[in-house]
Amino acid sequence: MKGRTYRYFQGKPLYPFGYGLSYTTFSYSSLTGAENEVAAGSPVTFEVTVTNTGQRAGDEVAQLYLNFPDVKGAPLRALQGFERVHLDAGASQKVRFQLQPRDLSMVTEAGDIIVAGGKYTVSVGGGQPDAGVPVLTKVFDVKGNMNLPE
Repeated sequence: MKGRTYRYFQGKPLYPFGYGLSYTTFSYSSLTGAENEVAAGSPVTFEVTVTNTGQRAGDEVAQLYLNFPDVKGAPLRALQGFERVHLDAGASQKVRFQLQPRDLSMVTEAGDIIVAGGKYTVSVGGGQPDAGVPVLTKVFDVKGNMNLPE
């Protein structure tokens, strides 16, 4: 899949998901969840505050991307959640994402679906990380490995 999908793309996208859809601006703050270590197979919850910092009401699509540990065949990143919120000028709202074991999984070169132990990075913001949009990040460790059924 290398070179065929955003999950393995190493460059900077020209027009990231959601580009140019609003006449206002948004900021993200207070990313919480997944304290340092998580057991393989446990669900993980994240919460972030989205604020409309512009002069007009508008819609924002808060996006959660997951970067995987360095495991052969693992994607660089994956969009694992999104939530559309409508905010008046100056208003804030908390957005919650819950990741299940399937959301933390990857397919190995042998075709097995696993939750691999290692460091994961969650990025929450108005677009893909490293695409020029503000995002908040949080790193957590998954302890152990887990095989998932197809």
